[in-house]
Amino acid sequence: MSKDKHPTQPGRRAFLKNGALVLTAASLNPSQLLHAEENAKRLRFGLVTDLHYADKPPGGSRHYRETLHKLEEASNQFQQDQPDFIVELGDLIDAASSVDVELNYLKTVNREFSAICKNRHYVLGNHCVDTLKKEEFLGEVGQEKSYYSFDRDGFHFVVLDSCFRSDGVPYARKNFQWTDANIPAAELEWLKADLNATDKQVIVFAHQRLDVNNNHGVKNNAAVRKILESSSKVLAVFQGHSHQNDLNEIGGIHYCTMVAMVEGSGTESNGYSIIDIEPNGTIHLNGFRNQKDYNWARQA
Repeated sequence: MSKDKHPTQPGRRAFLKNGALVLTAASLNPSQLLHAEENAKRLRFGLVTDLHYADKPPGGSRHYRETLHKLEEASNQFQQDQPDFIVELGDLIDAASSVDVELNYLKTVNREFSAICKNRHYVLGNHCVDTLKKEEFLGEVGQEKSYYSFDRDGFHFVVLDSCFRSDGVPYARKNFQWTDANIPAAELEWLKADLNATDKQVIVFAHQRLDVNNNHGVKNNAAVRKILESSSKVLAVFQGHSHQNDLNEIGGIHYCTMVAMVEGSGTESNGYSIIDIEPNGTIHLNGFRNQKDYNWARQA
């Protein structure tokens, strides 16, 4: 449905009522639907991932320069939908030949991204620190930490950093293999304590995947999932890295992999999303262009 959906044209949305899945667009006229949505107390945020912006020719299916135009389209949609915050799930930039060139890539794309919303969150991807150090990337985008948590409107959000080698050394300046992604012991301890300290329902943001054991997965993701599941608070994990729509449910948690913005030429190849969370934890993901739609009910 969402593969061909044009931005600003809302797709049919699904809701649970008395245990049944209801497609509201089929039962309400547009004015009723708009009124119902305006009066619903929801938390709304936007998601983009894997922009890989760089001022260089296409490489295979990746059209690096075109991400600025694709981001402009996403920005127009976000301006209409007014999310409470926006999250970029990693690989905002692509590799460059030098630190100065890489910083210029980052300044260019972040100038456009930062204009969309004042409340922004950046997840570190492996390409973000291919040429830069973490502190250089974070300093340029104005974010203090690479992993942290925050609360918003009754929900708890966790940003993870999997850009560490198996020996615990952080990624920086081509000192790593992209297949060797890990969450180190100190971050695992922090995550466990952070989840124990909150009484809210939790959403997690990551770049490398926590649900697969292939090259795109975090090597110690089983240990991460154990912490998430043990908390009994995590609703969903949103992640990028493998560039394709994918969805897995493990231990009662939805692991949703988002489509990459860099893939394909033209705005028809774009991908971004708006997520609405009901107070009861029901999640509605409204995807645009190549991003799929999903609707998940909070399990009792």
